[in-house]
Amino acid sequence: MSVTVEPARQGAAAAPVQGSFDELGRPLRDVTFCVVDLETTGGSAAAGSGITEIGAVKVQGGEVLGEFQTLVNPQASIPAFIAVLTGITDSMVASAPTIRQALPAFLEFARGSVLVAHNAPFDVGFLKHFTAVQGLAWPTFEVVDTARLARRVLTRDETPNCKLATLARVFHSPTTPIHRALDDAQATVHVLHGLFERLGPLGVQTIEELHTFSSRVSPAQRKKRHLAEQLPHAPGVYLFRDHRDRVLYVGTSKDLRTRVRTYFTASETRSRMGEMVGLAERVDGIECATTLEAAVRELRLIKHHKPRYNRRSRHPERAQWVKLTVEPWPRLSVVRRVLDDDATYVGPFGSRRSAERAVAALHEAFQVRQCSGRMPRHPSRSACMLAEMGRCLSPCDGSTSEEVYGAQVDALRAALVADPGRVVSALSRRMTALSADQRFEDAAVHRERLASFVRAAARTQRIEALTRCIEVAAARRNDAGAWEVHVVRHGRLAAAGVIPGGVNAGDWVTGLRASAETVTPGPGPTPAATAEETEKILRWLESPGVRLVHVDGEWTCPVGGAESHRASLDAVEASRQSLVPFDDRRDLPVHHQPAR
Repeated sequence: MSVTVEPARQGAAAAPVQGSFDELGRPLRDVTFCVVDLETTGGSAAAGSGITEIGAVKVQGGEVLGEFQTLVNPQASIPAFIAVLTGITDSMVASAPTIRQALPAFLEFARGSVLVAHNAPFDVGFLKHFTAVQGLAWPTFEVVDTARLARRVLTRDETPNCKLATLARVFHSPTTPIHRALDDAQATVHVLHGLFERLGPLGVQTIEELHTFSSRVSPAQRKKRHLAEQLPHAPGVYLFRDHRDRVLYVGTSKDLRTRVRTYFTASETRSRMGEMVGLAERVDGIECATTLEAAVRELRLIKHHKPRYNRRSRHPERAQWVKLTVEPWPRLSVVRRVLDDDATYVGPFGSRRSAERAVAALHEAFQVRQCSGRMPRHPSRSACMLAEMGRCLSPCDGSTSEEVYGAQVDALRAALVADPGRVVSALSRRMTALSADQRFEDAAVHRERLASFVRAAARTQRIEALTRCIEVAAARRNDAGAWEVHVVRHGRLAAAGVIPGGVNAGDWVTGLRASAETVTPGPGPTPAATAEETEKILRWLESPGVRLVHVDGEWTCPVGGAESHRASLDAVEASRQSLVPFDDRRDLPVHHQPAR
């Protein structure tokens, strides 16, 4: 086993440092790379092949810091064709250390560096396999594959293939690859540096940019990476703006600077993002105390600016609601606005079609009128076909009393806000009957109606459970061990912060609550925020480790509510999807539902 460490040259003039690159990440010149190559007895460690030689070169800033080379006794005969290819014979490795002895030495040599290999999955796969066999911990190496990188950088005009021997000639390596580990590692070093020279003009200056490099990102996009320089390494919201200061795109991240710079270097496959970056002239960052605050701010900014490159959350006002009206003879209606009229609302629905499916499900279980428009307390109309079919109590011709009709409306309201069992039972019976008659498509229509209603009712009940509370204050430890605190009023985020060290936590939370936004609730299930904002807050409140600090009100959901029925429907839907051939799933209807 041979390890050589060469000291860095002394007295060399210090290279000028460009500060902006330091701001963007770890400059390639400052990163230590360990370029490794293996010789083996076969193509798969899992199939029983062993390592016969390890060679590695450690480099930084273009200078060799050390070399590692050892033959390895694979404790098995080396196949003849491998011996011919590599020149390594059984007699040469007879007295060599085994992999159990050689591997720990190599891992120590490579520790703290970025691992580089040509066709890295092969070499790294062998190293990981034998590390696991020995019960050792695999260091968290970053890995660079020169073969993969070359395929992204070089064209067919420059090289017919990306084999190591071919690339060594392209980049004029003084070392010729000969299927011996150290020689091949030395040749790979020259290939790596040659690729770096090609990547520099394309704006790839840091290890982060190297990991995310793609030829799909144009040089013009990469030149805009300076737009991320002023952003902090902190959670928050970023806004891309064009030359007229219009907001093009709004996003959020746990680390603003790191996230924004990926738009200029990442393997971004969405063409619209490349188009957006091409138009961008400035990126504004809004630092937030917590990731939840950032997520909520993102929703509010998208709603306010309606950026052309954001596809979701731009038009919450287009949501649809199912309304049980307040009038002498109430009915169900699909509306876009929630009014302060004491009506009962369920939703929001993502589309009018979904809302209409839910209404159809309710009409299966309740005989309320389906005609539109207000009806006087003492109507004098003729009955419709639905009345003749027994689907409506027919208040229009006096066939029912206010008391009987009112009882039907009360039962309907209970299904909307508390227990949908009657709707579930009615639709289930209908689906069973249709299936028995082999009318499976009709049964599927009723299943979709039931799913639309139950999911919307479950969503409404979960949201209303929180929005009924005047105030909820809760805390959770973040990854750094500090306590994040959020104050929520009527389902709207009113304040957010992180308790600093050395203060009285109770007093600090009291101060945060006192400084929180004053929230005046409006009507409906979402009286102070969009449903999407309240649901984001709910997911945080329901996440592990959250502790309630203060609750003003009752945060409760109905015991027999829609959530339990929704879980059953989702399980059935998942099972049904698993039975559908993959190529046929594109033809299935898509049910949009809020994430839990």
